[in-house]
Amino acid sequence: MGGNDYHETEGERVGFITRVQSFSACHRLHSKSLSEEENRKIFGKCNNPNGHGHNYKVEVTVRGKDYRTLFRDSVHPQIDRVTGMVMNLTDLKKHIEEAIMIPLDHKNLDEDVPYFADVVSTTENLAVYIWDSLVKLLPPGLLYEIKIYETEKNIVVYRGE
Repeated sequence: MGGNDYHETEGERVGFITRVQSFSACHRLHSKSLSEEENRKIFGKCNNPNGHGHNYKVEVTVRGKDYRTLFRDSVHPQIDRVTGMVMNLTDLKKHIEEAIMIPLDHKNLDEDVPYFADVVSTTENLAVYIWDSLVKLLPPGLLYEIKIYETEKNIVVYRGE
């Protein structure tokens, strides 16, 4: 068995890189499709008309396969043969700045982010927003996961599915 048979003997190798970023924002959980009473019942204190804030922690994970385990028709990004990286962290940091920090940090999600004009600003929907923003900036197939810590006990994971 030569070097080209690596994937047959060792199995697929996948590398993940995660960058952590924190930001602060406020919002109000409120659906225009529900009555005031229904909103209060469903969202409780999070439906406060004055809103409330969070110090969010976001983990952005990208994924690449070891180049020795790639098949010719694979569409997944790979660990670069020259640099040994799935992605340059400096580039990932710039994309996170553009997709997360500029539009979201120290903002009122409901008032300052057009996406949330008609979408309830739950952490689930925030994860979708971040995914959609980052996937436009990153090479195809590279983004693997968005994990948002709204609090230490409330965590949302989204993988674009």
